Amino acid sequence: MVPKNENESTRLGSPLHRRSFLNGSIAAAVTATSLGGATAVQAANAEPALKEPVLEAGAGRAAIDIPSSLLPLDGFTTVHDDLYVRILLLENGSRRVALAVLDLTSISAEAIAAMRTAIAKASGVATADIVVTVTHTFSAPHVQATTTSTAAAQYVQQITTATATAIAAAVAGLKPARVGFGTGTCDVNVNRDVLTDDGWWLGTGERGSSDKSVGVTRLDDLDGNPIAVLINYSVQSSVMMESVMASGDLPITADLAGAAVQHVEKQYDGDAVGFFLVGSCGDQSPAFRSKRYTIDKDKKWSQVDAQDAGWLLLTVQGERLGTEAVRVSETIKTSGGGSGSTVRLLTDTVTVGTMAMGHPTGPTKTYDFTPNATADVPVWVLQVGSGVFVGVEPELSTDTALAVKKHSPFPHTAVMSMLEGGSKNMAEAQSYARITYEAMDSSYAQGSAETVAAKIGTMLHSLRD
Repeated sequence: MVPKNENESTRLGSPLHRRSFLNGSIAAAVTATSLGGATAVQAANAEPALKEPVLEAGAGRAAIDIPSSLLPLDGFTTVHDDLYVRILLLENGSRRVALAVLDLTSISAEAIAAMRTAIAKASGVATADIVVTVTHTFSAPHVQATTTSTAAAQYVQQITTATATAIAAAVAGLKPARVGFGTGTCDVNVNRDVLTDDGWWLGTGERGSSDKSVGVTRLDDLDGNPIAVLINYSVQSSVMMESVMASGDLPITADLAGAAVQHVEKQYDGDAVGFFLVGSCGDQSPAFRSKRYTIDKDKKWSQVDAQDAGWLLLTVQGERLGTEAVRVSETIKTSGGGSGSTVRLLTDTVTVGTMAMGHPTGPTKTYDFTPNATADVPVWVLQVGSGVFVGVEPELSTDTALAVKKHSPFPHTAVMSMLEGGSKNMAEAQSYARITYEAMDSSYAQGSAETVAAKIGTMLHSLRD
């Protein structure tokens, strides 16, 4: 029987909607002992021990079917490799939470609502306890409103159908689990901010900030068999972004995130489901892209497209990231024995300044960043045992994520961008001073990233108090 979810809320300073559930700490236990002339019947009638909540996990995946009849869709003309919906289901005690990860650039609120309905119906998870995010591959059709066209409506339906299949598999595979964490290093990302003769623009900024760490979370069953492997890495999946093949086709692909996850799943013979949790991707590009910017000796920029040759760049970088994730996964010793692993979900909002969003097409040395309004930015924090996953909608930059990790009280902290469908960049202070693409391609005023990072710190420390 699917357990029923109950709402719970508390306040910490500013309004905090806090769904603190699956909290694996029932501290009472009653032990039957023999007393004097107690008989076997008396012992049998003794009050039973209260059991600690047991951590359970299940994972499922399903491809989003994009038939040829749907193409072209949002400019894409062919499918190179499948886009997937992957869902992780966690339970501890009387409640459940679901994490859904899709191989998409972003996703509409309408499609998210349809997904939540499908997940809630199949699993009993409250819709508010379903976290949805994307891998941020740029080689996937944007999810448009269903009223836009028949094709757009069918695309949303295909996403919903894949979601239903994935959650059904996660529910069917739900079992007692143990969790563990590890960190590795992989050099397939690079800062994309470079100085040109006309100002800062996109390229290969080798000297810029870049977080090479690969955060890996592994969930096992009690026999030590992996259920799920989660990868947290800071990079946009844009190896094949806008790369047009010699045939003239613009292909759909899960790109770098998909290639890395598929490598992980293949290493575990498809028994474990891999998840890519995109980190601070705002200023991080793949080290090698098919269609890329180049800067010459005079600091003039241009673009070149490797076309079909780009697939080799994708294969090699995906394999490299996936190999490191597997290496780290194999060093992780999961713990918990199925019991005592805390799982809590907190949500809150923080108010930041906003400005008119730009649509940069090239570098500039002047720009108006004047704030003209405010907005509330949602923050999600999911604690699983000694690890924590914190996420926001906008694309964070490297320095913001590094600051969050540095001040986190948790030994394992994953910082995620692109939750709840995603939004544009939230750049750090240096980007506004330099007038980078990330600062111009934003509706958030200067100081927003630092305000959000401070709020995240408060929320993380509240879990430790």
